[in-house]
Amino acid sequence: MSVQHKKFKTEVQQLLDLVIHSLYSNRDIFLRELVSNASDAIDRARFEALSDQAVLEDDHEWAVIISTDPKAKTLTIRDNGVGMSQEEVEKNIGTIASSGTRKFLAELKEKKQDGAPLPPELIGQFGVGFYSAFMVADKVELVTRRAGDRAAGTRWCSTGDGSYDVETVAKETRGTEITLHLKPEMDEYLEEWKIRKIVKKYSDFVEHPVRLEKPEAEKAEDKLELLNSQKAIWQRPKSEVTAEQYQEFYRHISHDFQEPAETIHWTAEGATEFKALLFLPKNTGFDMLMPEQSKHGVQLYVKRVFITDNCEELRPPYLRFLRGVVDSSDLPLNVSRELLQENRLIRTIRENLVKKVLNTLGEMRDKRRDAYNAFWKEFGAMLKEGMHTDAGSGEKIQDLLMFETAGGKPGALSTLAEYVKLMPDTQKEIYYAIGETRQALENAPHLEAFRKAGFDVLFLTDPIDEWLAQDLTKYQDKPLKCVSKGDIELPAPAAGQDEPPAPTDEEMKPLVARLQEILGDRVRNVQSSKRLTDSACCLVADEHAMGPHMERLMKAMNRDVPVKAKGTLEINPRHPVVGAMRSLLEKDPQHPKLAEYAEMLHDQALLTAGLPVADLLAFTKRVSGLMAAEGGSLLK
Repeated sequence: MSVQHKKFKTEVQQLLDLVIHSLYSNRDIFLRELVSNASDAIDRARFEALSDQAVLEDDHEWAVIISTDPKAKTLTIRDNGVGMSQEEVEKNIGTIASSGTRKFLAELKEKKQDGAPLPPELIGQFGVGFYSAFMVADKVELVTRRAGDRAAGTRWCSTGDGSYDVETVAKETRGTEITLHLKPEMDEYLEEWKIRKIVKKYSDFVEHPVRLEKPEAEKAEDKLELLNSQKAIWQRPKSEVTAEQYQEFYRHISHDFQEPAETIHWTAEGATEFKALLFLPKNTGFDMLMPEQSKHGVQLYVKRVFITDNCEELRPPYLRFLRGVVDSSDLPLNVSRELLQENRLIRTIRENLVKKVLNTLGEMRDKRRDAYNAFWKEFGAMLKEGMHTDAGSGEKIQDLLMFETAGGKPGALSTLAEYVKLMPDTQKEIYYAIGETRQALENAPHLEAFRKAGFDVLFLTDPIDEWLAQDLTKYQDKPLKCVSKGDIELPAPAAGQDEPPAPTDEEMKPLVARLQEILGDRVRNVQSSKRLTDSACCLVADEHAMGPHMERLMKAMNRDVPVKAKGTLEINPRHPVVGAMRSLLEKDPQHPKLAEYAEMLHDQALLTAGLPVADLLAFTKRVSGLMAAEGGSLLK
């Protein structure tokens, strides 16, 4: 049969230009596509051989072979798969986006043969992926023969200019051989190291062996070098994988030489099917602290074919510590595997993945508490981000939160459920305090009445905790309340046997009014305190005001800080200083010491709240004056 010169169908040239120049951002993809198509062809041949042994002919050793010819500047990929007839060549390759694989699966679905063998896990869409070869070649030649048809093969050739040649040729073996005549600037694809690197990255776990032909090798066993490991352990049942194999694979994908804190190996079945092998690390790496630099995340595979090493769409940012692999058979391989992330199924996989990880963390918390505590100290701050960014998982994340408490030992962590379980019957709210350190919170005057009442207080000391508090407003129908914000209703502390009852609010009114007059607009209000038992005063923020801890963080990040809300100065009616001020007020409402004491109380409240004092020099002079006066009285 003579050579037939044919034109591509209407607008095919525009599609070809898209594939060559725009579709793929990385030229190395072409070899992945061709190896995937070759593996697909082998799978089809294996499947057809189940019902027709003639398909096998005399060759039972499946393989994809890559060879180079530096003199001719050609790269060849050949397989012993199912091959194609001339009619199939023109249908599947003569028309871009026509997919032999897709049609094959559709035909099997239509037949619905009961008891028939299941179709193989096919990889490629022979059509668009094939044309990625033109990114590196100015001429592509294909020679193929359909398995079981020994009559003749077909040769197809094109320079990508909108036309192709096709003819009948002799071919002794089944399968397909694709020869790429490389562009002058693409000589790197003739280098063995480059081929090894691409196959290792993209096709390492393809089921069939991918070999590099080395005709110059002296020994026969060295003439075909195996390039891929074929060890996709996520495809194997958990019972067949050892702990050492899991750890070796974890090191391979994460470059972390510690053991993982937890291994998650499961197969999701149902509307969306995929396999996943995920790892929770023990420590925070630098790439987690700088996620924009991260190259070790959740890798996406489609039927063992590598797509990307950090598929951000598979995991929310607050689970950026996850390492591992997700391999799907449901994802459609459309015009570009690089566009799979936009697929609806990816979002479904992500939802399943998040649910599985959070459930695993819950099991870890319940059954391996020490390991979970260690994990929380490393990654708890990341999980807290999920309260704000993943509303759908909020309840599960709440159950995973851990905090130190005022009543617990330093370093000991409690869950919200454990806190609620220990609440007295008289306690109706969950109380928390926000600060930089446990020591600072333990010394805060705001906790005094809670200790007296026997109410524990959660300590929130992570930089993210003030953001967390905005989303964590209720747990098990119990509101969360900050001890240093708004009004607090607590049982009145009982007076000691020799201790007189505290002055009433009515009795405190004159002093409160005078302090409000002296401090003016520096405070929103002055009031008698129900939360102080030992300290003279404290500053209480408005219910929804930005706390001092958040304010410092915002300034450190060079963010604009909203106009500072005026806090309420609360004074302890039982404290001797307050009693002395009441006595002074009764003697002389304009006594100069009243103003001095008022300024001292306000500065003291600012300091205990972690806020700066406006005039440090004036503050130190007042302290020195009081010390001098006290010293003089001692000498009398």
